[in-house]
Amino acid sequence: MKTHFKTIVVSDIHLGTKGSKAKEITRFFKEFSCENLILNGDIIDGWQLKKRGAWKRKHTRFFNRIFKMMERNETKVYYLRGNHDDFLDQILPMAVGNLRVQKDMIYKSFGKKYFITHGDVFDSITTNFRWIAYLGDVGYTFLLWLNGVVNQYRVKKGLPYFSLSQYVKSKVKSAVSYIDEYETELAKVAKAKNCDGIICGHIHKPENRMINGIHYLNSGDWVETMSALAEDHEGNWQLIYFAETKLESSPAKTVKMTGPAVLKEVSFSSREDLDGPTLRIS
Repeated sequence: MKTHFKTIVVSDIHLGTKGSKAKEITRFFKEFSCENLILNGDIIDGWQLKKRGAWKRKHTRFFNRIFKMMERNETKVYYLRGNHDDFLDQILPMAVGNLRVQKDMIYKSFGKKYFITHGDVFDSITTNFRWIAYLGDVGYTFLLWLNGVVNQYRVKKGLPYFSLSQYVKSKVKSAVSYIDEYETELAKVAKAKNCDGIICGHIHKPENRMINGIHYLNSGDWVETMSALAEDHEGNWQLIYFAETKLESSPAKTVKMTGPAVLKEVSFSSREDLDGPTLRIS
């Protein structure tokens, strides 16, 4: 039996790359359904597809699953642009049925506001020094390849999934400092926009915590951590990790939950709501 949420947020799937866990997230959405699905950037990796990436059947199956959710569950899907799928700039904003493609959005609900953005525009490396970002992308791709080799060995030994790339980043002081600064700056952005919190992705580090009075939520990724943010029908946000759901053998169980209520009812009431970044609550 499926677990049904009010809202699910996923980001950084990087479809078109070898490291993308397309099969896993497709299985995830066979188990979990929702009224509102936010694809928060880097869903398709245009950077890799231009170079050495390849689009495979499993990547298409992911979108087939999303379309089925839209058809069967009447799920409203919001695809927000990331830096790796910046090709979306050519069509923003766009609306087709229950699908909206836009840059970012603001949720308003019961006196609270959450700014939702991929987060790359607040990253000086990807914004101002694109060539450095590409160079880092090469090293990161190698680290993900090594991550795959390590986990193939672990599977043979009957060991659980282990994110080597996340472990390496947690041990490198410069990476830890960068992540801390990134999270703090995004919290400042939310406060500057008079929002109570922010929901982002980009750095592949799932999080659900308070930063200086701002509710900071990061959905993680589907390359390393295989994580998602979900809001239940009581307004509680939680992080779900695919590796801990054990979808292969038993019903999924959520594993981590903190944070205040965010969304209750989402709808567009006018053309103005569609053209702008704000998602109004009725």
